[in-house]
Amino acid sequence: MNSQDKNQRSAYAAVEKRARVARTLRTAATYVLLSVWALAVLFPFYWMILTSFKSYSSYNAEYIPKFYASSPTWQNYVDAFTTVNLGRYFLNTLIFTVATTALMLVVITLAAFAFARLNFRGKSLAFTLLLALMMIPTELVIITNYATITNLDMRNTFLGLILPSVTSVFYIYLLKENFAQIPDELYYAAKVDGTSDMKYLLRVMIPMCKPTLVTVTILKVIECWNAYVWPRLITDDEAYFLVSNGIQEIRENGFGRENIPAMMAAVVVISVPLVVLFLIFRKKIMEGVSRGGLKG
Repeated sequence: MNSQDKNQRSAYAAVEKRARVARTLRTAATYVLLSVWALAVLFPFYWMILTSFKSYSSYNAEYIPKFYASSPTWQNYVDAFTTVNLGRYFLNTLIFTVATTALMLVVITLAAFAFARLNFRGKSLAFTLLLALMMIPTELVIITNYATITNLDMRNTFLGLILPSVTSVFYIYLLKENFAQIPDELYYAAKVDGTSDMKYLLRVMIPMCKPTLVTVTILKVIECWNAYVWPRLITDDEAYFLVSNGIQEIRENGFGRENIPAMMAAVVVISVPLVVLFLIFRKKIMEGVSRGGLKG
């Protein structure tokens, strides 16, 4: 091996070493930044859970906040269910979430199927006008919905809570784009076999678009569980309060202004179902959103 070959090998080795060091530094910097971001995001949840296990006396005696509970107690969680009617709020929220999500799935599935597969006069114009509704501010929709529900005498009813939330232009668009990816040949073959549109929707399109439907379902459940403005506006009877209203009721008329640990316990109880739901179905959510955004 001559000296020129040795010099080239040395140069290549030096370049490869620098590239390897650069990759290592980039990876280390990425992990450091992600770790800092994770701490910033997760710390409020840690502090909420930590506070929920502190006793009322120990919490008030802390002039300097402690990052641990010296005498952890479950009494705050007992107070969250006994001092206020948190169980009732949970039941109301469950009824509202299940009914609203089920009705919305029926509405958006039929609408998306019509726009994606059926041919009728004015379809493009109707779909354009439907998308234009997304440009209307939510506050204007709330005002008109409030006037309508009030005029129909449906305040302080589950029907009044549910009806304005049984459709979503965005979810119709997302599902329509997903339906449009299914080859037309399947539809024509089904029609030749005498399959009705409804049977084709139920047996072909829905199973093929299951990831998107699961994603929409999960996102709607989260949306219903976190609903605050509309339930707060349309209900003033505690018998119809949701958990979001319940937190406000706890803060105003319960123990929230004084007993912060018990307040945090109530927040933990309300937050846990959504956290668990997201952790279980996070891959489905990402898969459904990505499928809805693909074309062809």
